[in-house]
Amino acid sequence: MILVTGGAGFIGLNFINGLLRFTDESKIMNLDNLTYSSNRQHLPTSERHIFVLGSINDRTIVDFLVSQKPKTIVHFAAETHVDNSIANPTKFVSTNINGTHILLESVRKNSPETLFVHVSTDEVYGSLGEEDPSFNESTPYNPSSPYSASKASSDHLVKSWHRTYGLKTIITNCSNNFGLYQHQEKLIPTVITKALNQLPIPIYGNGRQIRDWIHVDDHCSAIRFLIKNGEIGQSYCIGSNNELPNIEIVYKICQILDEIQPRQNNRSYAELIEFVTDRPGHDWRYSLNTEKINRLGWKATRNFDKELKKLVASYVDHSYNRIHHE
Repeated sequence: MILVTGGAGFIGLNFINGLLRFTDESKIMNLDNLTYSSNRQHLPTSERHIFVLGSINDRTIVDFLVSQKPKTIVHFAAETHVDNSIANPTKFVSTNINGTHILLESVRKNSPETLFVHVSTDEVYGSLGEEDPSFNESTPYNPSSPYSASKASSDHLVKSWHRTYGLKTIITNCSNNFGLYQHQEKLIPTVITKALNQLPIPIYGNGRQIRDWIHVDDHCSAIRFLIKNGEIGQSYCIGSNNELPNIEIVYKICQILDEIQPRQNNRSYAELIEFVTDRPGHDWRYSLNTEKINRLGWKATRNFDKELKKLVASYVDHSYNRIHHE
């Protein structure tokens, strides 16, 4: 049995779909609180998937599920939107730090042989200049936002519960994901939905902030790979070495829409771009050195431009609302 926390969220749902497709796991327990960003309408109907409505902050539910002694726990559950963390940091501390602590303590007391895979972010490392070397697993933590600080804190908890109590842990720090079922508050869904609704496309600052983009299916395949091949107690950077400025992503989306869903009078969607005041503490660049996981035998395989075009097309023809894979 595998226990997945946050399995109704963007990455968690894609991860569960991958487990159902690529593994023979007999039972996948999915603990999710169904917050605003969940994908409840897309939850799998497979008999192998068992959904449990609840919070990782609920010790009774967590203890019950962990006492079933899952072989692996994959911990996705988190508050993730940076803007929301700036407006309401308390919720991020409660979920990302306290919730992770409750899970770790439950594993320590109820199922110490369980592998605990903690899904984190590259944002814990802070920001890079354009010429700086990429982050790697030895980069000191230097979080900039309440969100990244809460994830850095939870990473440290996981590391210490391994070192002090001997829990079997693996931490993954992944770059920016994109793909099906991502909440529209994130950059790529925001740009697509604003454009299709003929609304201004808001871009922070000058839009030159650089991110390393990975397709969510590549991220999920990396986690499945590490469950089998990762070294206990280690952290792994997961990325696709695909660094692009935000504004270039926006122009790519506009160009795709210009081709497949032209506006009236053939005006470009790029005319909807509107530069707005940058958010506080906005990191300039993220970049991950993935040599460690590459040496084990995993690397990203999805082509960014191809997958972006498929994603945009799925919004246009409304197939976004149907689960589909190649």
